[in-house]
Amino acid sequence: MAPSSWQPDALGPDFSTLTFDLGPDPDGEGQIAASLVRHREPSATSAAVLYVHGFTDYFFQRELAEFFTSRGYAFYALDLRKCGRSQRPGQTPHQITDLAAYDTELDLALARINTETQGVPVIVVAHSTGGLITPLWLDRLRSRPSPSAGGPAGLILNSPWFDLQGAPLLRTVGTTVINSVARVRPLQAIPRKLEGAYGRSLHNSVHGEWEYDLNYKPLDGYPVTFGFLSAVRRGQARLHQGLDVGVPSLVLRSDATTLAGPGPDGAVPHIDSADGVLDTRQIARWAGCLGDRTSVVPVPGARHDVFLSSAGVRELAYTEMDNWLLSNQERIRGGQNA
Repeated sequence: MAPSSWQPDALGPDFSTLTFDLGPDPDGEGQIAASLVRHREPSATSAAVLYVHGFTDYFFQRELAEFFTSRGYAFYALDLRKCGRSQRPGQTPHQITDLAAYDTELDLALARINTETQGVPVIVVAHSTGGLITPLWLDRLRSRPSPSAGGPAGLILNSPWFDLQGAPLLRTVGTTVINSVARVRPLQAIPRKLEGAYGRSLHNSVHGEWEYDLNYKPLDGYPVTFGFLSAVRRGQARLHQGLDVGVPSLVLRSDATTLAGPGPDGAVPHIDSADGVLDTRQIARWAGCLGDRTSVVPVPGARHDVFLSSAGVRELAYTEMDNWLLSNQERIRGGQNA
């Protein structure tokens, strides 16, 4: 699992990438790797950030990186196995059957950040599925027999995937079916047409303002497999039992949801000003399961990825994050469990 050396990244001269060789895939899809992206080489910093993306996603958000580095944070982002820069030929994008397997690359990324920044406090920032993966990881870190020094000191979640959106039946009988199929056919795609309205609202080749690699983040999304969704449902069930991430947490979300399909004109109402992927009521309901010192902020007019919203909305989101960072500065700079 030795990392490579830092290499130039497609995002430009201010970014570089380090590859972790993770060995054979536990899910049987060959050799796997994870990619750590760095914005500038860290100099004298008092804190660092580790960003983790969501499903049908990878790190490309220059503006988010620049927000943190302009405030003196060393910024890193992790493309998880089979995601973004870590995709390898013949592998199913994002496929995994146990979210706990991500602990391997998360641990490696955290260790590398601690080494490069000489152990400054690390804030984890995560979006959507990453917003489920990382709290589970932090909870497991605390429960290890000998928790390592230099653990994360803060958590910021951007529209985390805390529950399965849609009809209540999907969360009961539907989940039983998902788990049953996953045991025998984990790679089978769930027969559901993915709407591309959200992706089209983002990418600058269609209606949006953002440029990113459509090979890593296709407009219509990747197919969701039974194995992946079963892993997510088990992770959500664990979250609902209550976690203790052990650090102050901020949850940012939209103030509205739009999960309806396109209208007669093909447009999806409010797709630019509401969460068109997750149900924000579920995020609000389950945010308390993270543990103590959790702040939840609905951002009016935000998209699913709050930091890919329209300019005025994301300015508000950055202000909310700035305020939270300042108000929790002593706890964060005091280290984990302060």
